[in-house]
Amino acid sequence: MIVLLGIGFLAGVITAVSPCVLPVLPIVLAGGATGSGRRPFAIIAGLVVSFTLFTLAASSILSALGLPQDILRNLAIAMLFVLAATLLFPRIGFLLERPFAFMTRRRGGDLGGGFALGVSLGLVFVPCAGPVLATITALSAQHKIGFDTVLLTLAYAVGAAVPMLLVALGGQRVAKRMRAQSQNFRRAMGVLLAGAALAIIFNTAQSLQTALGGYTTSIQKHVEDTSLATKHLDSLKGGGSAFAAAAAKAPKSALPNLGKAPNFVDISHWLNTPGDRAISLASLRGKVVLVDFWTYSCINCLRTLPHLRAWYAAYHKDGLEIIGVHTPEFAFEHVLSNVRQATHDLHVTWPVALDNAYGTWTAYSNQYWPAEYLIDKAGRVRHYHFGEGDYGGTEQAIRSLLAETGASVPAHMVSVPDKTPTELVTPESYLGTARLARYVGSKIHPNVPWQYTFASTLPADDLSYAGNWEVGSQRIVASLGARLRLHFRARYVYIVLGGKGTVQALVDGKPERTLQVNADRLYTVVSGSAASEGVLELRFSPGVNAYAFTFG
Repeated sequence: MIVLLGIGFLAGVITAVSPCVLPVLPIVLAGGATGSGRRPFAIIAGLVVSFTLFTLAASSILSALGLPQDILRNLAIAMLFVLAATLLFPRIGFLLERPFAFMTRRRGGDLGGGFALGVSLGLVFVPCAGPVLATITALSAQHKIGFDTVLLTLAYAVGAAVPMLLVALGGQRVAKRMRAQSQNFRRAMGVLLAGAALAIIFNTAQSLQTALGGYTTSIQKHVEDTSLATKHLDSLKGGGSAFAAAAAKAPKSALPNLGKAPNFVDISHWLNTPGDRAISLASLRGKVVLVDFWTYSCINCLRTLPHLRAWYAAYHKDGLEIIGVHTPEFAFEHVLSNVRQATHDLHVTWPVALDNAYGTWTAYSNQYWPAEYLIDKAGRVRHYHFGEGDYGGTEQAIRSLLAETGASVPAHMVSVPDKTPTELVTPESYLGTARLARYVGSKIHPNVPWQYTFASTLPADDLSYAGNWEVGSQRIVASLGARLRLHFRARYVYIVLGGKGTVQALVDGKPERTLQVNADRLYTVVSGSAASEGVLELRFSPGVNAYAFTFG
C-alpha cells in the first residue's frame, strides 16, 4: 500500500502542474496574498479535505438528497465571487464579518476564511484524469470505497496540494513586500480572483489543455502508466481478473491451472436454454466451457461474435459450450426483451445469462468487454483473454482442452478474418455526464433542457453539442435543432441510439447517410475502405436518444 500511496502522491504533484489546474492557481495566489500567518496552510487543508470527501461521496450524497449533481460546484463558484467582492469592496467584507465578530477573540486570525476558500477550491478543482484518478472515480461510482481508496485519494490530494501551497506562500511573500500599497494590492487580488472564477465558469481549463498540449503526459507515463502502478491499481480494484495473479505465478506451461471457476450468480434471466431454465457450471462438468462477457451495443463485443459463432459451429459437437454473460453498460441493456431481440438479430444461439446485477461479473473480478474465460472439463480456468484479437491463441486453447477430454477435434482451425483495428482510432466516447470526456463547447447543464452552442474549434477526437438537448447521466435526448459534432479518426464510426426518429449524418459538410432510429441498438454512421479523419455532424429529430460512439 505504501508504494501505491507514493504513486498517488506523485500523480497529484503532476496534476497540480498540468494545464487543467492553471485556472485554480490565481485563486491560490490571491488567497495566500490577502491573508497572514498560517492562512496558506488553511487554504490547502480545506482543499485537501473537500476534494477527498466530495470525490469519494458527493454523487451519493446529492443523489440521496435529490439535488442536482453540480449544485456544490455552483455554490463554490458563488463563494469565490463573494470573496472577490470582499477584496474589491472592504465594506462588503465588514458586513459579512459582523455576525462572526465574537470569534475574533480566538487565536488563529483568518484561518477560518482560508479554510473556507480551500473548501471552495476543492469543489471546483478539476484535475486532468490519469490512471490513479480514474481508478478512484470508478471505485466511487461502484460504491466500493474502502480504507485503501480513502488513503489513495488523500495521497493524491496532498500531492496536488504541495505545489499549490508553494504558490500560496509565494503570494504571501509578495504581499509583505507591497505593504505600502496594501489596499490597491487587495483590490488587484480581488480582480484576479474574480477573473479566475470566470475562467472556471467558461471551462478555460479545457481550452488551456488544448492550447498548451499535454506537457505532463511524458512524466505521467513514468509514474502512473508503469507496470508497477498498474499492478497496484488493479489490486485496489480487486484485480484486472481473478486469475491474473494465478497466471503470473503458474508454471509456464501452455495452459496452466488458474483456479476454480466461479459459478453463474445473481442471473436475472437465461436465454437460449430449454424453457429458459438456469444453467450451473457444475452441470457442464466434462465439457470445455467458454464464458464470454459481452453486451449487445459494444462494437468490440460484436466484432468478436463471428469468431464465437465459428467456434460454436466447429467444436460444439465435440464438447465445447459457450455461455454468454450479458453484463449491461446502459440502462436499456437491462431490458429482457431488448437482449432477447439482440441475440436473435446477432445470431447468438448459445445460452445467454443476463447479469444485470453484476453478480457474475464481480465473481470473476472482471473489468472488460469483451472478456473470454476458458474452463476445462474439471471446472478450472485455464486461459483468459481481454478485448479483441488473439483469436488464434484462444482457438488453440479450445482445441487443447477438448483434446484433454478425449475428443477428436477437426484437423484444421476455423478461418475468420480478424477485424480488430490496428491503426490509430478515436477512443470510445460516451455522451452522458457520467463518462463524458473530450467535450468542448457550451457548459453542460445536467438533466435539464438546455440550448447548446458548438465550440469554435474542434480538436481531434473531441465532440461538441449544439441546439436543444437534455444531457443525462448515460444518454443525451434530442429536442428542437439538436446537433452533434465529432472530430473522428477511424474506418468505421458506430453510435448507440434509442427512441424513434431520424439522424442525418454529414462528414466534412457532405451528406453521408440518414439513420432511421426505431430501437435501442448500435447503428453504423460511417463505413470506409480505409481509416480516415474528418468532422462528423449528426442532426437529430426530437426524441432520439444517443448514448456512445465506438470506432473500428
